[in-house]
Amino acid sequence: MTDVQDVLGVALVGCGTVGGAVAEILTRDRSILEERIARHIELRHIVDVDFTNAKKIGLDEKLFRSDLQEALDDEGVSVVLELIGGTTIAKDLSERALRAGKHVVTANKALLAHYGIELYALARDNGVCITFEASCAGGVPIIRALTGGLIANRIDALYGIVNGTCNYILTAMTRRGQTYAEALAQAQRDGLAEADPTLDVSGADSAHKLAILASLAFGQRIDLEAIHVSGIDSLDPRDVACGQELGYVAKLLAIAQRRDDGLSLRVRTVFISKEHPLAWVSGPFNAVSVYGHATGHTMYYGRGAGGMPTASAVVADIAAVATGAAQRTFDGLPLWPDLREPAEQLPIDAVNSRYYLRMTCHDRPRVIAAIADILGRRDISISSVLQHEPDENEERFGVPIIITTHKANEGNVRKALLEVDDLDVVKSGSVCIGIVDEHEEQL
Repeated sequence: MTDVQDVLGVALVGCGTVGGAVAEILTRDRSILEERIARHIELRHIVDVDFTNAKKIGLDEKLFRSDLQEALDDEGVSVVLELIGGTTIAKDLSERALRAGKHVVTANKALLAHYGIELYALARDNGVCITFEASCAGGVPIIRALTGGLIANRIDALYGIVNGTCNYILTAMTRRGQTYAEALAQAQRDGLAEADPTLDVSGADSAHKLAILASLAFGQRIDLEAIHVSGIDSLDPRDVACGQELGYVAKLLAIAQRRDDGLSLRVRTVFISKEHPLAWVSGPFNAVSVYGHATGHTMYYGRGAGGMPTASAVVADIAAVATGAAQRTFDGLPLWPDLREPAEQLPIDAVNSRYYLRMTCHDRPRVIAAIADILGRRDISISSVLQHEPDENEERFGVPIIITTHKANEGNVRKALLEVDDLDVVKSGSVCIGIVDEHEEQL
């Protein structure tokens, strides 16, 4: 066994699911880590307002603290773990820790998406670092990849399934034919969705992660508010079924693309081919595809949430601080958003993509011709049309017409659909879902 050279003191703030798992690794599994990094890691404080979970795990109650200041005043503490979530108390305690000269390890994507720039700058001013591997994809080491293994690349695009709750729901809708409400209820029963799932299903959680990943991938300052975001909560099972018939599966993707005129960043439900590398990522798993000019396509896959997988990433950050790697990366790479200029972020209307369109129409002659005329005048070329024999309900409530397009400008598609919805033969608002093809490698 490698000799342990010295001690790194750690204060854990927040002992919920992830914090409890981190504490377990730092106590019960500590020898594995210490053998690998040749340093002793000592958990010196557990700060929380409720120690129910900590007691359930069987952690040493002598470590329990109700006041963060006690941990900050401890000269033996070098690292503070922020694992409480949110953007208010978490921001305050992170700032206090950094000002006290403590490194901060966090899994808090919302905190970094909203306040990362000022926190990075504050860490720099105080000669410490802030690390956040667990923030974007749980146990998947995507931050390490972007700041290490892919450093020789110009990143051209990034596509991510980065929310396990949404992926679980979409997998259930696709494979079991469940409605959104049924799949959400099952996710909640399985502990994979919050009682209030809004942050996940609205796409906001994925947008937080995209802002962090894009800032590192492209080395530019990202405006979270300029990212176009839509979620999965309005997805109709009919479209899931029609997409499958056409050879597609529905996924909530966080998409970042480099273009000559700027960056295109968006989170939305899209259709991807069943042959797409991300199509087989199912249930609560995450995956991020990155396209570099030298490597081509690389993909990072694993458990994107859960106590132990996320704790694995948190402890990896502790190890990086212990070995000095985290500080060297933080000081040595000019990738961090506080050191970069703001990105030119393109509006959603600038996107060029293929599209799946569903119109609910009266069963009359020349309906498709009228729709095709509107699309044609907006330079939207039709790739395919799908219309089944109407059943009794469809004759009463309207017949669905499914159109897929060749690549078109999204602004033109939106304007065309406004015109289509004004036709007297169209009974309800049209549905539009982007079709994402596999990114072309630039090797």
